[in-house]
Amino acid sequence: MKHRIILAPMEGLVDAPMRDILTRIGGVDRCVSEFIRVTQGQLNIGSIRRIVPESLHGWKTATGVPVHPQLLGSDPHWLGHNAALLAELGAPAVDLNFGCPAKTVNRHRGGATLLREPDTLHQIVSAVRAALPPDVPVTAKMRLGYSDTSQTLECADALACAGAAEIAVHARTREQGYKPPADWEWLARIREAVSVPVVANGDVTDLESYRRIVEISGCEQVMIGRGLVACPDLALRIQQSALDGAGQAMSWSALQPWMIDFYGQVRERIVQDRHVPGRLKQWLVLLSGNYPEARALFDRIRRETCADVLQAILTGRVPAVG
Repeated sequence: MKHRIILAPMEGLVDAPMRDILTRIGGVDRCVSEFIRVTQGQLNIGSIRRIVPESLHGWKTATGVPVHPQLLGSDPHWLGHNAALLAELGAPAVDLNFGCPAKTVNRHRGGATLLREPDTLHQIVSAVRAALPPDVPVTAKMRLGYSDTSQTLECADALACAGAAEIAVHARTREQGYKPPADWEWLARIREAVSVPVVANGDVTDLESYRRIVEISGCEQVMIGRGLVACPDLALRIQQSALDGAGQAMSWSALQPWMIDFYGQVRERIVQDRHVPGRLKQWLVLLSGNYPEARALFDRIRRETCADVLQAILTGRVPAVG
């Protein structure tokens, strides 16, 4: 069964606590983890468990949503070796990152910079495919290119011909970053050019944009990242809309217990409490596009660095003051 709504991998944003919250709210069919960087050597199993703690629970979130680990790197041999390690640990699939636009990642020949090297894409996917058991698929995520779309179809074809079972495409180039609009027309061109499923990604922020990307791209599966973080019940509303209409968006009061839960999970994962408030502030900034209350809360706590005080404010034990 195809996973219709996929939670996108986003470094430093969609981590295990966020995956847990969004999948418990509902509507998400599959998650892809933050990338696990591969250089020259075998990954430390402890590092894998830290990035994908769901690996200790059958590679599923608490509600049973599959989590596929993602690898990032440029060395075909070591990517293949570590993909095999993930399979030994029970990973249901292995995803490859050819879309990260971060300068640091690109400077070390990872992510979107490899879209200038279609032959390397083919070598990497071929090596990973050969290293994995036949029943463990390799998938890939790409952008439309590095600086332009001159090699878009060549890159997609390289991935598909090398054995990628599915290709998720963020409909922008690396140089476009996250600047709107995403070019959904290109998704249709890629889908028509390759023989494997294409997952549409980019600028899905509400029900209307979801319907439009499906209509324009022709893709049956959609990957959503920032849109889901900013509107936590979006996937649920998409799934419900196919059955009985759009339904009502989650209220701010209904969202607050989830924020408290998220904050508690972050505190358990981050060793130094002074780094904890930043994760909540990051989420509030994204939520503020849909919830004016999120902007008001952010403004009140923006200078707060004490994790205990912030938790007291969230739980109502201490009033938020300006």
